Parts: sequence; structure tokens; C-alpha cells
Amino acid sequence: MKRFFIFLIVCSCLSSFANAQGIIGGKVTGNFQTDIQASKEDSTIGAKKLDDKLRINSFANFIYTNGDFSAGVRFEGYLNPILGFDSQYEGAGVPYRFASYKKDFLEITLGNFYEQFGSGLIFRSYEERNLGIDNAMDGLRVSAKPIDGVVIKGVVGKQRYYWDDIWSTDNGLVRGLDAEIMLNDLISSFPSDYRLNIGGSFVSVYEKADNIFTTINGTQYRLNIPENIGAGAFRLNFSYKNFNLGAEYAQKGQDPNAVNNYIYRKGNAFFLTADYSIKGFALRFEGKRIDNMSFKSKRTSTGNMLNVNYLPAITKQHSYSLMSMYSYATQVNGEIGFQADVMYKIPKNTTLGGKYGTDVKLNYSYITALDREPIDNYILDQTGTEGYKSSFFKFGDEIYFSEINLEVNKKFSKDYKMNFMYSYQTFNPIAFGHAGNPMIYANIFVVDGTYKFSSHQSLKGEIQWLLTKQDYDEFAKGDWLQLGAEYNLNGKWFFALSDQWNYGTEQGDKVHYYNISVGCTQNTTRVSLSYGKQRQGILCIGGVCREVPASNGLFMTITSSF
Repeated sequence: MKRFFIFLIVCSCLSSFANAQGIIGGKVTGNFQTDIQASKEDSTIGAKKLDDKLRINSFANFIYTNGDFSAGVRFEGYLNPILGFDSQYEGAGVPYRFASYKKDFLEITLGNFYEQFGSGLIFRSYEERNLGIDNAMDGLRVSAKPIDGVVIKGVVGKQRYYWDDIWSTDNGLVRGLDAEIMLNDLISSFPSDYRLNIGGSFVSVYEKADNIFTTINGTQYRLNIPENIGAGAFRLNFSYKNFNLGAEYAQKGQDPNAVNNYIYRKGNAFFLTADYSIKGFALRFEGKRIDNMSFKSKRTSTGNMLNVNYLPAITKQHSYSLMSMYSYATQVNGEIGFQADVMYKIPKNTTLGGKYGTDVKLNYSYITALDREPIDNYILDQTGTEGYKSSFFKFGDEIYFSEINLEVNKKFSKDYKMNFMYSYQTFNPIAFGHAGNPMIYANIFVVDGTYKFSSHQSLKGEIQWLLTKQDYDEFAKGDWLQLGAEYNLNGKWFFALSDQWNYGTEQGDKVHYYNISVGCTQNTTRVSLSYGKQRQGILCIGGVCREVPASNGLFMTITSSF
């Protein structure tokens, strides 16, 4: 609370300075969301009894802007957190507040902020509310554009950890510097057909050393824990006409921590993207190698909080529920793989294209473990050692995930269109901590169609079908079938019905996960209400995942902005 009052004083001073520069007026904007959940016990799907009956997640942002000055606060309440969110979020308060001012080529932010260097391999501060992730920085951010084509950023602070007063904890202090040069803007004579950006970053985390001991070959040793962990990255982006190439390489110093079993191997990451497109055709390739890149501001922390960096996923992100049943989580300790997309539009007025043309998309992704060998005279990942040896370009023998996905979008008339999708997925449960489960091989089919009765009414129907002989834990056994329908009226109302049927279960009930939804949108306000069963599973966004427990009951969401 003391720091909050200090923050208000700083805001008042900056506001007074802005007014002293002749700036008057200002405006307030914001947004609001509340999620309300009521769930009852259901032993058939594994839904547990809730003593509090009703759970609420809520937030509201308020941002004041006056010329080059802006300030804002965010109120959050988890009373109690809805199912799947960490119980440490329980409570209410103002965890996010900031003040920012721009002057000439400088922008300075005090308080909380989000920032990213490059693709995030060594630093990304962000929020993903659906996953319960918020590693907002609290401190100082400075951004400078001293000349055209040059951007320099500097950050210092600590990361949010639920409701903790982070400045009274021993969590690490994060410091970072990033610079990017856009040669086209810097050099006026640079050829216009080419575009080249280069950038570099350095991030350091300072945390006091812990007393950690390990036993090797019968002898106990005290680990020499480094207090400053540094990471550097270099990136470039090059484009020429229809071709674009992006690459970033990062290296992290010795960082023994709870995620890597306190080994001393240096970490590195490489991320590559290449795109080529012409009218009616596009090709994209992504490659990634991750080696011991868990980077946190507290070395004893595990899970999704206090991550300093972000390691992007290179698997297809699905919007269909059965397609995403076996979602892949990025393996921070080590993975290597690639993803390729081919998109082709069959021309109009041809046999396969028809009157409107046909869109065809093909995706293939393949991720494996690293090729690793033990250090001489030690077991693999032995605490207090280098951990392992690994060839940079060699794929490991253990497959984590692979998918081949074909999608066809066809418009039959101005009022009717359909989407057809097929996916064959290989999923290794060990990639999500389920080492006892068998490798899963699944064929998944999706057909959906949308018909517009008029400019004000439409009806969408879908069928999803998943075929597999394997079980994924107790409440995801064998084959699944899902049917759904959604009716939209005037762009304001929607009504939806769906049923997921786990008919592949060999013992016990063949469970139906039904859901009924209704919603209304008026200007910037939207209210939706649903009732039904939610299966236990995994929710993943961008390669970051969390477990979602089973529930049976009501769920309501209210959103608005101003």
C-alpha cells in the first residue's frame, strides 16, 4: 500500500509537469471482464464438489491519457479463482499501475509494464489471461529513438508473482537492454526492394545464491550457484519482394535451477522463419531448437510463473476442440523440430475451384527430443554436472509431437460455405508430464458449414470425429464424436448447442459432455451464458499450457469497454 501511495504522488508530479507544458484536457478509457462459474459434483466426469459453490474472476482497466502523458491502473478480483487457475490468485486488489511520459525521442514508464525483445527468446513480459499467466514487470522502462532507424530499449525491475509484495521478496532483479537498427530508415540510399533489420539483446537476472547440496558417487558437494545469470541474443529480418527470412539465436549462461535439475550446461535457442508468397500461393517454414532454456527470476520456481523468456511454439494452433485435445507444450529443457505450411487457392471458374475458388492448406509439424548423451562417468542430467552432451543439428530418437493437417475451404454460393479438415497426430504424453501413458496416434476429421439466411441470420453446424486406440488418462479414453450448431441473429444474439461424446470408453459410462450457450452483444458490451459439462484436459496457447479440471454447471462472461 505504501508503494501505491508513492506511485500516486509520482503520477501527480508527472501530470503537473504535463500541464506545465501547456497540455490540457485528457480522456479516460478502459475495459472490464467478469467470469462467473458454478459447478456441481459429478463423479462420472471427475468434477469435484466445490464448497464455495460460486467462483468469480474479474478485472477492470482504467487508463488516463493527456497529451504525451498516460497513467493507468488495473483492478483484479479472484473470489475465488475459477477452476484451473492457481489458488494463489485468490484475493482482490490493484496489482498493475503505471505512469508513462513521452518527450522528444524518449519514452519513460514507471511502475508496471509489458515488453518483449525480438521473438522473446531471452525476454518477454506479457499477460495471457486464459492461462492465468501474468509476469508483468514492476520497475522502469525506457525507450529511445535517437535517430531514424534506431530503437533502444532498457528495462529493470521484478516480475509479478500472484499477490506478493515482490520488492520484499528475494525474487531476482531483471535487467535488460535491446537495440534494433532498421537499415532502410537509417540509410536513405538503401535499395527499396530490400529490407533489412538487425537487433541484439542482453538480459541479466540477479538473485542471491542458495545453499544447495548434491551427492555424486557417494560424496556430498555444495553447489556453486551463480548469482548473475546473463543471456544474449542476436536477430535479423531480411525481405526481398515476396520473400522474407527471419532468424534469432540466443545463448544463456550457466543457470542451475529446479527445472533443469541444477545442471551447469549453458543454454541456447535458435528460431528460424522463412516465407514466400505470390497471388494464390504461399509457403512458410519455421524451425526451432531449444536447449536448456528455462530462464526464471527465481531458480527454485517451476510452472508458468516468473518466466523471464518465452519460447514460441511451432505447431498448428487449432480452434476445434477435438483437434486440440492433444495440444503440445514447448519443452524448455530441450526440443528440436520444424513446421511447414503450404497454402494454395484453386482459381475461380475451374473444375475444382468452382465459381468462387477453393482454398487448400497443408501443414506438417515434427518435434523430437534433443540427441543427448551422458557426460563421461555421470548419469544423464546429474545434478552439479554439465548434464549432457548434444549435437546441435541432430534430431533425437524420441518423438514428442507430429501432425499432418489438410484443410479445404469451399464457398458454394454467396450464402453457403464449408470447411473440411483432416489431421493425423502423434502425441507423446511425456511432453506434458504424463510419462506413464502410451504414445497416442489419432485420426481427426472435421466438417463444418455455414448458411446465411439473410444479412441478419446465419446457422453454423459442425461434426468432429476423433479416432484413436489409446487412452489419455482416466477421462479421455479412445474415440470421440462431437456435434454442434450455432445460430446468429442480427449480429447481436447467438444460440449454440454442442455435445462431445466419449464413446470409445470401454468400461464405465460412455460420457456425453453437452453444452448449451446463449449470448448477446450490444455496442461494446457482450454477455454470454452457458450450461453443461467440461471435460478434464489441457488448454494451450502458443506452446504454453495449463490443466483444466472437469466441471458441470453454469459459466457466465460479461465484457465491456469504454
